[in-house]
Amino acid sequence: MRIFTDFDEIKSAVGTEIGASDWIEITQERINQFAEATCDEQWIHVDQERASKEMPGGKTIAHGLLSLALAPLFIRSVLGLKGLRNTLNYGADRIRYLAPVPAGSKLRGRVTVAEAEDVPPDGLRVNYHLVIEIEGGKKPACIAELIALHYR
Repeated sequence: MRIFTDFDEIKSAVGTEIGASDWIEITQERINQFAEATCDEQWIHVDQERASKEMPGGKTIAHGLLSLALAPLFIRSVLGLKGLRNTLNYGADRIRYLAPVPAGSKLRGRVTVAEAEDVPPDGLRVNYHLVIEIEGGKKPACIAELIALHYR
């Protein structure tokens, strides 16, 4: 984990990769819980029997949004910013899903500080470039440009 002591340090990191998180397993149980929470119970995500017959690789796949929902975990695991009062999710500029995530896969996030700009009186808007990798995969599961507002 890389710790930044103030906003100037994170601004000086623009254009640099901060790090890669640990791997996290995307179990069928996690997929099922996400399906239930979001009311997206499409068979490709939750019907293991049908997936074994009809899906390439014979497994269910995680929701793209499940991969993206792990973004805060990935970012917090590689980056610390001291003296924060809070952080708000400000949105995303671009999100692309490039490869399916079969149940049982492991994901990690690779985080780069893409932009950082002061937001008066006490904030910093940071654009994070996040690449969500699949262990052993040829393509990332997701590439996203995410925006956070940090307040001290």
